[in-house]
Amino acid sequence: MSVWTRFRDVMKANVNSLLERSNDPEKDVQTYLSSMNSDLGQIKAETAAVLAEQSRTQRALNESSAEIAKLQRYAEKSVQNGEEQNALQFLQKKASLTAAHADLQAAHERASAKADTMKLMQDKLMQDLAQLEARYTELKSKMAQANAQQQASHHGSASSTEQALQAMEHKAAIALNEAEALAELRGASQEEDLDVLIARLEKGMNAQPDPASSQVTPEQELSSLKQQNASSH
Repeated sequence: MSVWTRFRDVMKANVNSLLERSNDPEKDVQTYLSSMNSDLGQIKAETAAVLAEQSRTQRALNESSAEIAKLQRYAEKSVQNGEEQNALQFLQKKASLTAAHADLQAAHERASAKADTMKLMQDKLMQDLAQLEARYTELKSKMAQANAQQQASHHGSASSTEQALQAMEHKAAIALNEAEALAELRGASQEEDLDVLIARLEKGMNAQPDPASSQVTPEQELSSLKQQNASSH
């Protein structure tokens, strides 16, 4: 499954609606908790990997920027000293690095977009997991109350005991779906926000080198530096 398919599934998942028509809330909650914990472990591992890639591309980008800036300084100094041939050689090296720099910039943008995606998926799963665990705890509490009520009513009629148990089970089911109405009201805006977010991340993950970065030739840069040097004297 691609990262985008998983991202859409995770971000659009609503743990309340998943249990809306459950016939066995306790069993289904346990199943979802197990599935979420498994997904969360995988996503944490992938997130660590893409964050490492993001850091690697950032270091490479910083080193490239520093080298380009150094060559620019050398070229400017050579022009000031009247060493045009040396200046042109520095600018030619700079032009070569600038083309590679554009590739590094695009790679870093793609890595950053993927890191953002993985962190969002991780945060979403952690929030859903915490929510589901809280609901499971509440469900267990209510079911324990129902069992206690059944024990306390063992001398009563069978029908009254059954009614009490059904009432507590009904409350437990409601506890699992209490946010459903609010989720429906907010659903449209959440979908819209998610679409905007996905579009932004897709743009970043599809980033390509900027062709404008290599349009100026070393000879043109040398001419510009000579004019700047002349005007400063």
